Amino acid sequence: MAMNDATGGIWLTAGGFESLQRELEHLTLVKRPEIADRIRASQEHGEFSEDNNELDEVKFEQAIVESRVAELKTIFGTAQILDMNMIPTDIVGMGSVATMEDKEIGEKFQVRVVSTIEADPNKDLISNESPMGQALWGAAAGETISFVAPDGKRSYKLLSINK
Repeated sequence: MAMNDATGGIWLTAGGFESLQRELEHLTLVKRPEIADRIRASQEHGEFSEDNNELDEVKFEQAIVESRVAELKTIFGTAQILDMNMIPTDIVGMGSVATMEDKEIGEKFQVRVVSTIEADPNKDLISNESPMGQALWGAAAGETISFVAPDGKRSYKLLSINK
């Protein structure tokens, strides 16, 4: 279902790619030096005591940061930026913006279908692997999509598809 090439590449919107780049830069240029400084300070004050909780916390944070840095580098190793010309508008696919209507409450809204990596429901970026994303995938304007969300069954009318 994901728009991947034969090498297993991940498709990202230009905005998603830039956001992940900013995160990687922040982690490597800001967080790493900050953590190194905190480890040095903790070691100096804690005199390498085994019960130095602050040092343990900083080393745990360091492990999380290094894990995320490695994950981001792996993503960038296979990521491809989704060209706007590749985004389908006849049916919903990767990068499509779907305008829908909730018939029950008469509310219209839009979501963009993206890869799981850049999904953010708070920004209306819906994963192609989510229940809504799977229901939308391949649907055409005029169709009603249905899926089971955590709070129950949902049905929406797909009004239009844009880039």
